[in-house]
Parts: sequence; structure tokens; C-alpha cells
Amino acid sequence: MARVRYMVNDVDEAVRFYVSRLGFELIEQYGPAIAILIRGDLELLVAGPKTSAARPMSDGATPGPGGGWSRFILEVDDLESWVTELKEKGVAFRNDIVEQGGRKQILCVDPSGNVVELFQPE
Repeated sequence: MARVRYMVNDVDEAVRFYVSRLGFELIEQYGPAIAILIRGDLELLVAGPKTSAARPMSDGATPGPGGGWSRFILEVDDLESWVTELKEKGVAFRNDIVEQGGRKQILCVDPSGNVVELFQPE
């Protein structure tokens, strides 16, 4: 099983997003600090500003939501249907569906700006 930690602005908001939009199941939540979610063989930890993972580093940098280009990938069987449904639910996307060699992908964004790739194999 793969484990990924995303820093988020609001743990409750992140849990709602990942459960209601991307099909994760909430396993445990420790108040506003951290929640553990699972989907298939992926365990996702969403860590808020009150978690120990948000403590400043020795150089003074403070961990926070990335909003960068690193991401995990969720495999789906019908990407167009997923995109349509997620757009209807107000989910933001960074791009349009990209298709190459029969494979399709698109990048959606969680409420804290973290990127999730939705991928349909050929």
C-alpha cells in the first residue's frame, strides 16, 4: 500500500472533498490536525496546520499546501464521465483532458491547491 501525505488548509474541508468527490473512505480523523483516508491501495493523510508535520523546519521554512506539480494518480475507467461529474460538483481543473496512445489524463485540484491526476489507461 502506498501512503501519501498532503498538507491542507482545512482537514474537514479536505475530508469532504476526497470522500464526496474522489471516492475515498475516511478511516480516522484526529480533530483539525490530521485525517487518514483510503482508496484502493492508496492511503492518504491530509494534515492541517495543527499537525506536527506543519512545524517549521530548521531553516525556518513552514510546510504548507503545495499547489505544485507533484501529485498522486487515481486510475479511473471512464475519464470523461468523471470530469463531467466533478465539474458539476465545482471541482477545479488545471487543464483539459490530454490523450496520447489511447491513455487519457487530466489534473484536478483539491480545496487547498494540491493536484490530483485522474488517469484512464488504454
